[in-house]
Amino acid sequence: MADQAFDLIVLGGGPGGYVAAIRAAQLGMKTAVVERENLGGICLNWGCIPTKALLRTSEINHLMHHLPDFGFEAVTPKFDIEKVVKRSRGVAKQLSSGVAHLLRKNKVTVFDGSGKLAGKQTVAVTKDGKDVATLKAPHIILATGARARQLPGIEADGKLIWSYREAMVPTMMPKSLLVIGSGAIGIEFASFYLNMGAAVTVVEVLPRILAVEDEEISAFAHKAFEKQGMKIMTGATVKSVKKGADNVTVTVEAGGKSQEITVDRVISAVGIVGNVEGLGLEGTGVKVDRTHVLIDEYCRTGEPGVYAIGDIAGPPWLAHKASHEGVLCVEKIAGVKDVHPMDVRNIPGCTYCRPQVASVGLTEAKAKEAGYEVKVGRFPFIGNGKAIAMGEPEGLVKTVFDAKTGELLGAHMIGAEVTEMIQGYVIARTLETTETDLMHTVFPHPTVSETMHEAVLSAYGRAIHF
Repeated sequence: MADQAFDLIVLGGGPGGYVAAIRAAQLGMKTAVVERENLGGICLNWGCIPTKALLRTSEINHLMHHLPDFGFEAVTPKFDIEKVVKRSRGVAKQLSSGVAHLLRKNKVTVFDGSGKLAGKQTVAVTKDGKDVATLKAPHIILATGARARQLPGIEADGKLIWSYREAMVPTMMPKSLLVIGSGAIGIEFASFYLNMGAAVTVVEVLPRILAVEDEEISAFAHKAFEKQGMKIMTGATVKSVKKGADNVTVTVEAGGKSQEITVDRVISAVGIVGNVEGLGLEGTGVKVDRTHVLIDEYCRTGEPGVYAIGDIAGPPWLAHKASHEGVLCVEKIAGVKDVHPMDVRNIPGCTYCRPQVASVGLTEAKAKEAGYEVKVGRFPFIGNGKAIAMGEPEGLVKTVFDAKTGELLGAHMIGAEVTEMIQGYVIARTLETTETDLMHTVFPHPTVSETMHEAVLSAYGRAIHF
């Protein structure tokens, strides 16, 4: 058992923790990371990255079934689910190894185990019930992430009821499944399995799917998914599940009526809870509200020298938010000048279903609720030459401007590759760009990004191609 002193200790090696550690090392701080499972965290190993590998496969499967649309003749394609999963896991492993390399390169010490606060400026590290090390540092960052929320009576069992983990590594391809929850995680899995040939039903308790998105984008997605064959039930509640030998019968209540739906598998995607247990927070000034640690604008908790970033610190639960928090937190600790608190309104959200969804800033409804007089622009993909040439004419870009100042209040997109395009609007908001700046920007032709320009022009009655 080792006793070691550091300038900074980070509990958790996910996209918040490892980025914070690397930035701290760059600033000359002696840094340690404590990670109990996989470097890269849930995002890299069981979330963002491997799911994108799976979704890429499902996109290819979709295209393979539409080869005649592009002038090809081909036999009906087949896939091997074991190889599909193997590729996804290989991508995750490659990137996890990359994180380990980056930490070594930056001389960050990594401890394999679970860490907890054990007194002032002290972290105790254990592994399988055995003591590993006692670490000392004046600054400790909690970056332990979150896990899937479990619904009482519908807990994931790893066989018939899946959490995101089981859904990511299926040993067989279900012919039918029901997804509980239509947030980003639920819709991405629903889209993956639908495009791999399964019959998919989505049950959402709220009045609409993708509820955090602008209402028009949500409605567009709903219509697109149903056109693909997905069954969507909104304003619906799962009342009970009955497990069979190799299927599940789900009782769903909607509009005062109940119905039973029998499927091969159920995926529960109803949110997350912060990993706050076992961190030694008792007796400290760290406050926890509904499983999330309360922090100020610089990620400081109520306990001097203890900070929290990422999913454990509350919404939005996004990897890029965690990474940005890690950097600003460490820079504030190190005394870097001009460290700015993060504006959550400038954090983009992306859902990698088909069609993709991306957004930043206020929805039209939220902007109006905030008292803004707005100008709204819209441009459909069907008016864009590149989208049509790609065979992806289904999409919409929507912009929301402050009518008085020209500030871009929000941007909302659905369609092919919009998750790659949203950064243009994010930069515009970060630079406090006005509608005039965006109108005067020359967009390359032919590109799908031209829809972004046209959506700005549309808000001011100047759209050219629609």
